[in-house]
Amino acid sequence: MGTTLQQLADTDAFLDAAAFEKRLEDGESPIRVFKDTIKKARAEMDACFKSGEDIRRLIYGRAAVIDRILISAWNQFQWPAEHQISLIAVGGYGRGELHPHSDIDLLILVDDIDAATYEESISKFLTLLWDIALEIGSSVRSIEECYAESRDDITIATNLIESRPLTGDPSLHQRMYDRVTSEGAWTDKEFFIAKLREQKNRHEKTNNTEYNLEPNLKNSPGGLRDLQTIGWVAKRHFGATYIRDLVDHGFVTESELDILNKGELYLWTVRYALHMLCRRREDRLLFDHQRTLADFFGYKDQQGALAVEQFMSKYYRVAMAMAEFNDMLLQYFDEAILKIDDEQITTPLNKRFRVHNNYLEATYDKVFEHHPFAILEAFVLLAQHDEILGVRASTIRLIRDHRHLIDDDFRHDLRNTSLFMELLRSPNGVSTELKRMNRYGILGRYLPEFGRIVGQMQHDLFHIYTVDAHTMKVIQKMRQFRHSDHREQFPIAHRVVNQLPKIELLYIAGLYHDIAKGRGGDHSELGAEDVLHFCEQHHLGKWDSHLIAWLVRNHLLMSMTAQRKDISDPEVIHNFAMQVRDIIHLDYLYVLTVADINATNHTLWNSWRATLLRQLYMETKRALRRGLENPVHKEDRIEQQQSEAMFLLKRHGISEEEVLEFWNMLGEDYFLREDAQNIAWHTRSILEHAHNELPLVLIQKTSYRVYEGATEIFIYSHDLPNLFSATVATLDQLHLNIQDARIIVTDDGRTLNTYTVLTENNEPLSENPTYLNSIRERLIEELDDPDDYPDIIHRRVPRQMKLFAMPTTVSLSNDPNTQLTVMEVRSPDRPGLLARIGQIFAELNICVRKAKIASVGERVEDFFFLTDADGLPISDPALCEALQTRVCRELDEHIRDE
Repeated sequence: MGTTLQQLADTDAFLDAAAFEKRLEDGESPIRVFKDTIKKARAEMDACFKSGEDIRRLIYGRAAVIDRILISAWNQFQWPAEHQISLIAVGGYGRGELHPHSDIDLLILVDDIDAATYEESISKFLTLLWDIALEIGSSVRSIEECYAESRDDITIATNLIESRPLTGDPSLHQRMYDRVTSEGAWTDKEFFIAKLREQKNRHEKTNNTEYNLEPNLKNSPGGLRDLQTIGWVAKRHFGATYIRDLVDHGFVTESELDILNKGELYLWTVRYALHMLCRRREDRLLFDHQRTLADFFGYKDQQGALAVEQFMSKYYRVAMAMAEFNDMLLQYFDEAILKIDDEQITTPLNKRFRVHNNYLEATYDKVFEHHPFAILEAFVLLAQHDEILGVRASTIRLIRDHRHLIDDDFRHDLRNTSLFMELLRSPNGVSTELKRMNRYGILGRYLPEFGRIVGQMQHDLFHIYTVDAHTMKVIQKMRQFRHSDHREQFPIAHRVVNQLPKIELLYIAGLYHDIAKGRGGDHSELGAEDVLHFCEQHHLGKWDSHLIAWLVRNHLLMSMTAQRKDISDPEVIHNFAMQVRDIIHLDYLYVLTVADINATNHTLWNSWRATLLRQLYMETKRALRRGLENPVHKEDRIEQQQSEAMFLLKRHGISEEEVLEFWNMLGEDYFLREDAQNIAWHTRSILEHAHNELPLVLIQKTSYRVYEGATEIFIYSHDLPNLFSATVATLDQLHLNIQDARIIVTDDGRTLNTYTVLTENNEPLSENPTYLNSIRERLIEELDDPDDYPDIIHRRVPRQMKLFAMPTTVSLSNDPNTQLTVMEVRSPDRPGLLARIGQIFAELNICVRKAKIASVGERVEDFFFLTDADGLPISDPALCEALQTRVCRELDEHIRDE
């Protein structure tokens, strides 16, 4: 940023100019000479990079080498009227910066004459560049065309501002530069506003966070484009050639310049390595590249932190620092460019702060030195005053410069603990100000345990944000649940969160639920210990402290129960209610669970998961109101379900005797798992289907649906060994994702199967009758003869899935209460997985009685409830071993084949 191109562009180190020119003079093929020279220079630079050469020397040196190549290539051709044409480097190349595979952007600038004069020479020149495999972006324009196009497109204007002449008439470049930087093209204000809008759009495309799982080194917040934006605005408004010049203008201090320089050099180093290792232009830190780069830079796996996680943590921290500087400097520019002529309006808030043109400002430079508590007070004032738009840049700098004052004495000062709790209790601005505290480096200093998770990633597809970014999103979701525009999507969370007696307890639980990630051990238990220390330090009462610690310790309990257990079983509900204990704990836990899921990965929250949690919440609430000493007995539930279903069936004219005869062939599990409406629907349809030998297939939305829901596919058929495997294979062919499977075998050798499904994108199925009928007909066709097994589809495994090919694990246990064998499968997700498992069941003569299907990012955690061919738990050790071995082997072989 501060060293000139001429100082670092040492062409001779990477190109033997004399030998290069001699080969051309000796009549060698120019294409061969140019190719050999570029290849040799690149190899030399790569070797220097690997040995630790100054990255600036390599980036500027490559530009200098390409300068020499292009000038020589230009001179291979005749240029009529040489004083009326010039070859110009623009964009990043215009700045004199070239990474190994960066585009080389060129402008062939002509005077106001017919470009056809140069058509033949231009065509031959560009063809030569393509032949020598340079990655060229080129345009041919007159000065007036440059002016007109720059007025219409801020990107073109920026590229032309960053330009320099290579060869030809140098006066043309100066005339063009003066024209495109004139007030008639873009005023300073227009240029600044356009670059702000461009940055905003760029950030939105990368999820508006520097913490994406696969960030873009150029375009993500805190990336190189953010630093370049500062440079472009500085160059346009101040005439600054380098960001170092901003020190002279009073916008950057020497220490800040040092941090900016180090950040840019780090990003350059990572980008150079990425280009070199990929052998192409690549700016995305994709998962496979992250691992390669971590290895290249010498990171090693450690307990609690993989090498790749350490590497990415370093990147995220640098990106966060660069984003912070970008915010601060653009706000300085906003004052210097947009608001320079505005009336300066100040409104006092107290002795330490005032509002300056809608931004919070410290009243004097030593306010934090004299009153350290004012560091936290600033964020409380921001939360309490909606009209304040943010922190004035000069005050951001003061906060940054005084962060070191936050020490143990500061953390135990009653004024500071009271201010932090005041922020958490604020009606507005809680999540916004916590995020701002994190961005300015305050939150991690005030809560050192939070500081340890800043920038900490988890290398999987389940957690798409770093731990601190996820935590901020959890609290943001909790805040959003309060608003009426979230009532339809989150009806229970909206109602509950507005009734919590102390909402700040929920925010503290959210702040600490993942605080111990990466330390090794159970992060829930360690986090509960941390939050108890927080509660003591912040003078919370015992009941409040125990509630928060319980929430942190059990923050996964509700989602695990809903996804892994049969919540239609009264015993499961009773056991869960015993752990929750009262409705207050249930309410807090429900909101924390929904916020946690939504803030972990936006693909996790679907209609089926919402339905499961809603059902678990409502059933548990009923159990708690009834009293834990009065659990629902299975017999009572069965009697109620049958009574309600019988009432519905009689309305359709079906005799009670006929119904009871059919029901007598069903076990009690059926009446526990299904509600009265489903029982009536199934019974009526089966009785009407009595003499038809084809399978009966029914499709409807789940009966639990209010605002959310999935689709139920009900199949009544002969109980055949291949039925489960044939069904799941067919549903897979239909691109349907199975969420749940319930299987009941009757005394007369029939089976009632209910599959809850979503689309492959985890969305509800279309209600189009033609579409649903096509699913029904396809299932009837395939299940009419399950021995004619449908092919397991072979869709390609997505790139990201392949990178997380952990070995499959299978565990088996027998449940004495249900008399079923429970098989848990953890494996990388992939198309056809269920169908493969089903085929193994069929070949080993194992019967599936129910299944819980859960995709967790790149892996599945599926539970199957099984019996042997005689309907008994699997007790044969040889069969257990064969089942485990085959599932592991065949699922892992599929990944290896891919």
